[in-house]
Amino acid sequence: MLNLGGGSPTPSSDVIFDVTDATFMSDVIDASKERPIIVDFWAPWCGPCKTLGPALEKAVQAAGGKVALAKVDIDQSPMVAQQMRVQSIPAVFAFIDGQPVDGFMGAVPESQIKQFVDQLIKAAGGEGDQIEVALEQAEQLLGEGAAAEAAQIFGAVLQADPTQLKAISGMARCYLANGDADNAKKILAMAPADKADDPAIVAAKAAIDLAEETAGAAENVSVFRERLQANENDHEARYELAMARLGTGDREGAVAELLEIFRRDRNWNEEAAKTQLLKLFEAFGPTDPVTLSGRRKLTSMIFA
Repeated sequence: MLNLGGGSPTPSSDVIFDVTDATFMSDVIDASKERPIIVDFWAPWCGPCKTLGPALEKAVQAAGGKVALAKVDIDQSPMVAQQMRVQSIPAVFAFIDGQPVDGFMGAVPESQIKQFVDQLIKAAGGEGDQIEVALEQAEQLLGEGAAAEAAQIFGAVLQADPTQLKAISGMARCYLANGDADNAKKILAMAPADKADDPAIVAAKAAIDLAEETAGAAENVSVFRERLQANENDHEARYELAMARLGTGDREGAVAELLEIFRRDRNWNEEAAKTQLLKLFEAFGPTDPVTLSGRRKLTSMIFA
């Protein structure tokens, strides 16, 4: 792992190692003919390097030996950095068959690093991340209402890796789609306690909370509508109507009612409408069209 206090990093495995000016040819150029080599140009004084380095190591280790990571301390080995025309660090280059094929500058999110590694494996003719492909397929099925088919894929992933957070979240949401909140909670409890803040786990928990909150509410839609007809500023009735509409599967309608409360009185009940909207967005997921539209409208109201 990287020694953040200074000096050179200590290799954490046979796929992560230090490279110098003297060993660059054999450890990177020649070695990249066997498998892709990622080169991380760093220095002990570089702040962003302290973030990027561990993230790169994590992604490379997760690749199971399909790629390797060579770390170059530019203070100790300046010649290679000069030859690669490295102007600033962190700088990352990928080599296949002795040639640089890709790279990026600066610290980037873990998701982008993961994509970078996966693309490198595919470019080298590797398998890529089959689990990620399976998870994407399962999510698509779940989004289309095929919860049973999605559950089979999530289950297969969990057999291979019982700690896979996206699979845990997905399986919990499959149970929830079938109205089984109890088993959804049991599945969600499989997630490690220190991963409770992971977006996938947060989304599943929010979905379970909303399902329990809206249970039986759909039966009272007409009651809440009548109250609003009598008093359009009855925010409690509108809030309950939002939950009732959510219970019937009308997600857009639920968001619209909550946005209307926020528009009329954003401070009502300690900003309850905004709080509930954010919970809905968590449950729907960050890329869901209802989330994207709802967030835009909420943001425009906040800064109006």
